[in-house]
Amino acid sequence: MQRSHETETKPSARKVVYVDADGVVVTDPARAVRGEIIEGEGSGNPRRRIWFRIEEVELDWLPVPESAFLLWVLALLAAVWLVIGVVLHFT
Repeated sequence: MQRSHETETKPSARKVVYVDADGVVVTDPARAVRGEIIEGEGSGNPRRRIWFRIEEVELDWLPVPESAFLLWVLALLAAVWLVIGVVLHFT
């Protein structure tokens, strides 16, 4: 029995609505801070709704920008991973 390598694709309707910080509908996703993505099956009934919202949050206890903090956390985790790899290699 052979499997067919072809997959069935159903036509899906997708509607995306982006909203900027002032509440104005925009078409540029880079300017959006929230929005809604609705995927339908083509019959008009929405199958799945996805909501998103982007907020800038400043952490008062963090003395550096969030991106710098996350970069240091990534470097620390990579260093720990390398140390564990070296220790396991020599045991």
